[in-house]
Formats: sequence, structure tokens, C-alpha cells
Amino acid sequence: MPTNPTPPRDGTPPEARRVTIVPGGPVLVEGPVEVTLDDGSVARSDRFLVALCACRRSRTYPFCDTSHRRRTRLPAAEAGESDQACGGQK
Repeated sequence: MPTNPTPPRDGTPPEARRVTIVPGGPVLVEGPVEVTLDDGSVARSDRFLVALCACRRSRTYPFCDTSHRRRTRLPAAEAGESDQACGGQK
């Protein structure tokens, strides 16, 4: 997916991609996608729906491997600051 997509020759705007933010989970993006990482490398996926990691715990970052599920929630009194990227899980 280029950074500046070329509009179709007939003048219609390119079709928008659907992005869904899952509370406490990943960001779902209709694929295929190319994700440019901090170091400039590009991760590609040809899947029809791609889950992007929002908590950075994934071993397959930038793609979600459900690592955020392995953490348990602390009672509110013990939790202190919450990790907003993973829906308040620590």
C-alpha cells in the first residue's frame, strides 16, 4: 500500500479502509496492509483482516498475537496507573 495512493483513472476516490479499535485489544484493519515501523522496515500482510498490536507485548509485533490476554487485571485499588494501550491491563 503506497503512502500516497494513486486515485483510479476514472476520477473516483480510492475506497477507504475500515479500521476498528478493539477496547483492550488490537487495532483491526481491512487488508492487505503494509506497516512502516519506527526503524523504516516494512511489515506486510495479505490477509483480508489484520490485527495490529496496540500494547507492544506481541512477539510478532506489529501484528497481534493475543499476548495482551495473558495478563490479569489487578483490583482497582492495587492497579495504580493503567496501561491505556491494553485497555487498563498491567
